[in-house]
Amino acid sequence: MERITIVGGGIAGLAPAAALDPNRFHVTVYEKRPELPTVGNALGMWPNAQRALARLGILDQARAVSPVLGSGSVRNAQGEPWFTVEAGEMFGISRIDLIRLLDGAVPATVLRVTDTVQSVPADGSLVVGADGVHSMVRRAGWGSATEARLTPYLALRGTLPTPVAPDEVGEYWGRGDLFGMAAARGGSFWYASYRSGLGPYGIDVPLALEQARARFAGHAPAIRRTLAAATPEECLAQRLWTVPRLRSYVTGRTVLIGDAAHGMLPTLGRGACESLVDAVTLADLLNTLPEDQALRAYNRQRRLRTRAVSVASSALGRVALADRAQPLRDRLLNLARRRNTRTAVGSGSGR
Repeated sequence: MERITIVGGGIAGLAPAAALDPNRFHVTVYEKRPELPTVGNALGMWPNAQRALARLGILDQARAVSPVLGSGSVRNAQGEPWFTVEAGEMFGISRIDLIRLLDGAVPATVLRVTDTVQSVPADGSLVVGADGVHSMVRRAGWGSATEARLTPYLALRGTLPTPVAPDEVGEYWGRGDLFGMAAARGGSFWYASYRSGLGPYGIDVPLALEQARARFAGHAPAIRRTLAAATPEECLAQRLWTVPRLRSYVTGRTVLIGDAAHGMLPTLGRGACESLVDAVTLADLLNTLPEDQALRAYNRQRRLRTRAVSVASSALGRVALADRAQPLRDRLLNLARRRNTRTAVGSGSGR
């Protein structure tokens, strides 16, 4: 039996543990917090992530507990729509539900260890760093220059037991801030991002919620109503961090997946999706190829693709969170909306 040690028991760590061949590998997963999270944000499952969930045998279960996202509009701060995005069969699953399903898919042969790993295991196993944006594995194997970089933005997320109206679903882009709302199982999910001096660690959630209420006080009624109903117990507040570009996701017999490899801004909603694809890709390659070939193939298949997603997330973040450029952005989007409206009216009258 070949030994594989996975550092991190979140989405990125549980997925490969579930996909690796238990007849070939002895797998150990280290996780410092084995209990399920109590507050979870909604994670949009793009088609590539859905294929990964199907590979893990939990796609139908994930769909059963997740609303289809349908369509949503991108709006200005006052709620006037600029354009509508059709999500097709994309669905939004609670992080809590996703981790629960992944946890249940892990074979009983996998050894679970509740511990904070202080150094990369030196027991001769292949080490998979799935320990997030502040990865100890990345820092140990790739050096201090790869430590996570703090952005000026705070992410505040929460859930409500009341549904969101269909004509309020989507994102609202203000001046240096954004706010989003989506359907969730048993209610709705919301999120906000803006510049904040809170943190970077141990953020006081009630203070962050009060800060958000003040920040969005002049925004659309739907935003003000949502924040007024929000409670600290159902909120999660974090500063946003990113991971610098890595030349490789592999060094020796250590490999990075998920946020440990490519932590990015959440503006595209692709972080969890790419983590799932990383995990399934790595596991399937290890299941079918010699280790050295599998690691080279994983690095070749995933590094450039995730880099492209990260760049796109950063670019969209600059637009959505535009500050000084916000008036120009709004003028251009208003112009595009009027042009599209005229085109649609003209097409309809010409029938």
